[in-house]
Parts: sequence; structure tokens; C-alpha cells
Amino acid sequence: MKEFMLLIRNGEDGKAGLSPEQQQAFLKACRVYIEDLMKKGNLKGAQPLVREGKMVSGTPGAFKDGPYNEAKEIIVGYYHILAKDLDEAVAIARRNPEFAFVRGAKIEVRPIKTTEQSTGFEYPKGD
Repeated sequence: MKEFMLLIRNGEDGKAGLSPEQQQAFLKACRVYIEDLMKKGNLKGAQPLVREGKMVSGTPGAFKDGPYNEAKEIIVGYYHILAKDLDEAVAIARRNPEFAFVRGAKIEVRPIKTTEQSTGFEYPKGD
């Protein structure tokens, strides 16, 4: 199995317009999705992200710490998953409840690099 990061992106506050009942339905759908991933051995980790933060940029001696959410679209959470290949990772992402509850939601599916091709350096495994 290969490792993938599913980066959940949506607009400013995609769930702000949901009623309390819809919020509860979303949380229940997330719980079912996570339990299914766990049962199938696909889930390594998942967390929502707080919308506030800082964006660090620059070079040593000239760093800038600016507001994080200047963009209209931000990363609001992630899933660290295991899948046999990119196609399976995309299929897992397509089942995410974010799409059913948040208009304009996007999930970026990215393979995690575990070894540098040029040097053979293996990145530490986090568990």
C-alpha cells in the first residue's frame, strides 16, 4: 500500500450556511466515512484544521509571517490514507462527505514521498 494525503479545500466557511441539523448530519457522515476507512485499513490519520494560522515565507534573516487565509480557498482538513495506487486514493476521496455538504469543496489527492529517488534517502515513518 502507498501513502496519500487528501487535502480538503473549500471556500471561506463552507459549512457556515448549514442548519444545526445539517451540521449534525455532516458530522455523522464523517464518522461513517472514517469508520469505513478504518475498517478497510485505509486510514492513518485525519483532522480538521482551525481556520486561523500564519503563513511563513521568505529566507533566513528575511522571514515574513503573514495572515494565513488571504486566499478565498483554504485547506480545512486532511486525511492521511493508504491505497494501492492513485486511482484508489481518488476513489476514496470521491466518497468524502465534504462533497455532499459543502458547495465548491475540493480534495487534493497527493502521493506521499517516502524515499528520495536520486539519493535513496528514506523519510522517517510517523506512527
